[in-house]
Amino acid sequence: MRIAIGSDHNGVEFKSRIGEHLASRHHEVIDVGPRDSDSVDYPDYAFAVAEKVAGGEAERGILICGSGVGMAMAANKVKGVRAALCLTAEAAGLARGHNNANVLTLAGWQGDAGDALDIVDRFMETAFEGGRHARRVDKMTAYEERTKP
Repeated sequence: MRIAIGSDHNGVEFKSRIGEHLASRHHEVIDVGPRDSDSVDYPDYAFAVAEKVAGGEAERGILICGSGVGMAMAANKVKGVRAALCLTAEAAGLARGHNNANVLTLAGWQGDAGDALDIVDRFMETAFEGGRHARRVDKMTAYEERTKP
């Protein structure tokens, strides 16, 4: 699977570890940056990842910033993106299984890369359940179609 990843300056280290982890699991990783910890504007990287997912260049995306909140807010501005901030593996499983999230956002301040990798693994391994959840996701998509250019 092709995964686009990006971060702000607070998430560069996590992003590198996550990229290596995904590659070790035979995923193709598209790293949109940044490459160092110099201060950057997180929306630039959120939009880059979200556009790759929305455009079909990547099946899923992962974004990291200090809190994860800004990345989720920015990514969700892109039509076709369902970004979810997940602080636990359980939340990542629900985001995929119930909400068909296609972009995962993580908080760099969490500090434990092992926990972050567990969250990433759950996000990658969980399939959308469909059924009653599809009806709800379809309502969001229909609303988005009516309101976003």
